[in-house]
Amino acid sequence: MDVANVNPSNNVVDILSAPRLSRYESQKRRDWNTFCQYIRNHHPLMSLLQCSSIHILEFLRYLDQFGKTKVHNLNCPFFGMLNPPAPCACPLRQAWGSLDAHIGRLRAAYEEHGGNSEMNPFGARAVKLFLRDVRNFQSKSRGISYDKKCKKSRRNQKNIMAMKEVDHQIHDDKNVGANIVIE
Repeated sequence: MDVANVNPSNNVVDILSAPRLSRYESQKRRDWNTFCQYIRNHHPLMSLLQCSSIHILEFLRYLDQFGKTKVHNLNCPFFGMLNPPAPCACPLRQAWGSLDAHIGRLRAAYEEHGGNSEMNPFGARAVKLFLRDVRNFQSKSRGISYDKKCKKSRRNQKNIMAMKEVDHQIHDDKNVGANIVIE
C-alpha cells in the first residue's frame, strides 16, 4: 500500500506519521492504563482523587500474583540459598526491582495526568517502606545481601585514580628490565 495515495482522513496515515514512543513512555502508558483499570474495577467504586497509599499497596499486592521471581518462604528449606538444589512450592512474585520501576513510572504518570506532586500517593512514605521491606525480604530469601552503595566524593575518586596511575608506572618500570636481553 502506498502511503502517498492514502486519504489523509484515514487513521492509517495518523498511525504512520505519529512519532514512536520510547520504551519508557510505552511502559509508563501501559502501567497507567493498568492502574486506571484496577481503580475502575475496585469495590467499592472510587475515583483517582480518592486514591491513597492504602490503595497503592493493594495494587502492588494485586500485581504480585503475576510475578515470575521465586521467593522462598521463611519455612522453606531453601530459604537463603542462592542456587537451591531442588524445586520447591514457594510462590512466584514480582521482583523488587520491577515493583520499584513500576512505582516510579506511575509517580511520573500521576503528575502528568494533573495530579499534585505533593499529594502523589505513589510517593507516600508507606509505599516507600513497603518497597524497602520487599527488597530486604527478597534479598534474604534468595541469599543475596543488599548493601547500599555509597557515593564516593570527587576528591576521593581523584586520589584513587592517582594511586592507580602510580601503580601502573611502578609495574611498567619493573617490566622494562624484563624485556632486555643481556649477551
